[in-house]
Amino acid sequence: MYCTRRLVSPRVSGMTSRAHIAMFSIAAHGHVNPSLEVIRELVARGHRVTYAIPPLFAEKVAETGAEVKPWHSTLPTPDDDPSAWGTTLLDNVEPFLNDAIQALPQLIDLYDGDEPDLVLHDITSYPARVLAHRWGVPAVSLSPNLVAWEGYEEEVAEPMWAEPKKTERGRAYYARFESWLRENGVALHPDDFAGRPDRSLVLIPKVLQPNADRVDERVYSFVGACQGDRFAQGAWERPAGAKKVVLVSLGSAFTRQPAFYRECVKAFGELPGWHTVLQIGKQVDPAELGEVPDSVEVRSWVPQLAILRQADLFVTHAGAGGSQEGLATGTPMIAVPQAVDQFGNADVLQGLGVARHLPTEEATAEALRAAALALVDDPEVARRLKEIQAGMAEEGGTRRAADLIEAELPAHRR
Repeated sequence: MYCTRRLVSPRVSGMTSRAHIAMFSIAAHGHVNPSLEVIRELVARGHRVTYAIPPLFAEKVAETGAEVKPWHSTLPTPDDDPSAWGTTLLDNVEPFLNDAIQALPQLIDLYDGDEPDLVLHDITSYPARVLAHRWGVPAVSLSPNLVAWEGYEEEVAEPMWAEPKKTERGRAYYARFESWLRENGVALHPDDFAGRPDRSLVLIPKVLQPNADRVDERVYSFVGACQGDRFAQGAWERPAGAKKVVLVSLGSAFTRQPAFYRECVKAFGELPGWHTVLQIGKQVDPAELGEVPDSVEVRSWVPQLAILRQADLFVTHAGAGGSQEGLATGTPMIAVPQAVDQFGNADVLQGLGVARHLPTEEATAEALRAAALALVDDPEVARRLKEIQAGMAEEGGTRRAADLIEAELPAHRR
C-alpha cells in the first residue's frame, strides 16, 4: 500500500505559503488549453507549478510560467489522422490505459525527490491519480467537458459498455486495468477510478452540463470558462465593409472534411456582404476546395477567440472548448459534431436556443445558409446569448478555480 497521507499542521491565520502544485495532462488541445489560464493564475499567486506534458505542448505550457516536466506518450497526436483512434469503444479507451501503464514509471522518475503538495490532472491522465495516492497528497480533476451525474452509470455507461464487456477483449481490458490499479495500491474499480474523482473543477459553463441538477456539487464545482485574453495567439481584424462574419472550424483533430468545407464555401461565399474565415486544419490541402471567392479566407489555423469576439456566426464541431467560447462571446452557432461528446454538446446548444444542430451528412450549402440566416437575424437568439453570458460571468472563471484549488492544499501549505 503506497498511500501515506502526510501529517499537516493547522493553518496559520493570515499566512499563505508557496506550494508545489503538479499538473498532468495529455498532448491534446482540447485537454491542455482549458487548464492554461488556471495554471497561469496559480503561478502568478506565487506557487511553484510543474506541468507534466509530452514535448509537443511544452512551449505552450511554459508560456504560463509553469515548469515543464516532459514525458513520452504513445497516444496519437493532434497531427495524426483521427483514424488512429479506431472506430469502436475499446479502440478509443485501450490507448489511454496502455499509455498510462508505460507513462507511470517515467513520471515516478521525473518527480523523484520533488513530490508536490497537490496534484491537478486532466480527466484522461490516469497516472496522476495513482501518483497522488502513492504520494499521499490531494488530487483535483480538471474536467474540460461534461461530468457524471447521479444515475449516469445506469443511463449511459452501462448500456454503452454492455456488449464490449461480454467480449474477450473487453474482459481482458478490465482485468488489465484492475491489475494495474491493485499493483499501485488503488482499491477502486476502473470505472470509479476513471469517472468518479474525489474532487473536480469543471471548466465549462453549467449550462453545457446535461442533467446539471443531478451533479453532486460537493464533488464537482462549475467554474465556467477560463479563457484569458489569448493575445499571445495573435490578432485578427474584421475586414472593412463586412456586414457579417462567419467562422468555420472543426477544431484541431477531426478536420479531414474537404467536402464539408466546399459546402461552406458555397453556403457563405455567395452571400453579399458576408466574410468567411474557414479553418481547414493541417490535413486538407486548400486546392481540394476548388475555386474560392475573395470573401472566403482559408487558414490552417486561426486565433479563434479573437475572431469570435468580432464574428456574427460560428460553425463549430461543438467541442467543449469551442462551445463555451461561442457562448462567452455571444455568438450564434451551427453545430456540426464529429465525435465523442460533440453530439451531446450540439443537442445542448440547440436546446439552449442559441444554435442549430446539423449532422455532417445534412450540412449542405442550402441547409447551412438557411440556418445561418435564421440565427443571425433572430432577436430571441441574441437575448438568450446575453442571458447565458451573464450567468457565465457569475461562475467565477479562472480566479474562482484558483481559489478552490488553494482550498484543497494541505493546511500547512495554505
